[in-house]
Amino acid sequence: MMPYASVADDFYVNMNLATEMELPSQRETILQFFEQVQRRYPSMRKFYCRDKRDYVLEEDKEQGRYRWAAVEMRRVCSGQVNPSSLDEALDQHRLILEMAPPFLSVSPLDCEALDVLFGFDFAYRGNHNALLAEALGVTPALERFADVPGAKVINCEPSLTLAVDEDCRTQVRIGTESRTNAFQVRTGEFNEEQLSVYVTARQYGSLDHDTNYVETLDRLAGLAREVVENCVVDQILRPLARTISLK
Repeated sequence: MMPYASVADDFYVNMNLATEMELPSQRETILQFFEQVQRRYPSMRKFYCRDKRDYVLEEDKEQGRYRWAAVEMRRVCSGQVNPSSLDEALDQHRLILEMAPPFLSVSPLDCEALDVLFGFDFAYRGNHNALLAEALGVTPALERFADVPGAKVINCEPSLTLAVDEDCRTQVRIGTESRTNAFQVRTGEFNEEQLSVYVTARQYGSLDHDTNYVETLDRLAGLAREVVENCVVDQILRPLARTISLK
């Protein structure tokens, strides 16, 4: 069983490769690329174009567990929602990165940034910002501000980014995203929407001459997983789940 299935309503693993140069957009090139992806994952049958230049291939979303891949003007993306295992999701991303150089002419020099994102969504009907403040607390310096009589929290999205190497090219970020706005807080009318927690490990710039995209992916995924297990599951995800269950 996926180790994170019990700590959030939805879990997903995304990979994004941003390039310095525009990617090919010729019909034959794009179709050949996605045909190879579908050959590996036959259930990815829905192919479409969005925003005139972004091409997407995905599985049926109705089951709540699905794969997707996209080629944009300057990005190659891949994702899997609620995978049965982390390795299953990473195998998909490895395939996309193995295919990008021969099919899309992507060079290790052409890397603007490569990132691996672990995302966790919680369905919650209410003030996401207040929930985050209650579940996670606020910085001690702001505790008195948060306790202003009669005040309501309308913006609280804690985040922190660290560089893990001397030249700051490898970074890891923990972030949260609320879908609550001031109008909803004022009216007290809330829809059930997704409150998100993200852990993103990112490598900036061209790859070193002795490495490749798949090796870099594996290194970033290892970093992201270490942060999730040591800094996020018990410190952020479980407190959020516990606080939501008490509402």
